[in-house]
Amino acid sequence: MHPGRTPEQKRDFVREVTRVTVEVLKCPPESVDVVMYEVPREQWAKAGKLVSEM
Repeated sequence: MHPGRTPEQKRDFVREVTRVTVEVLKCPPESVDVVMYEVPREQWAKAGKLVSEM
């Protein structure tokens, strides 16, 4: 994910990813780990182009 998300957005994201994972995989929430990496836009590329130049 690109940097810039608020702590509240990250909290909501983690909650929803966990909820859906538990629902689909029928596993306990304690078994779900979510790791977020914030990668600057200039480090991303898509379809052979730097995202920062798109």
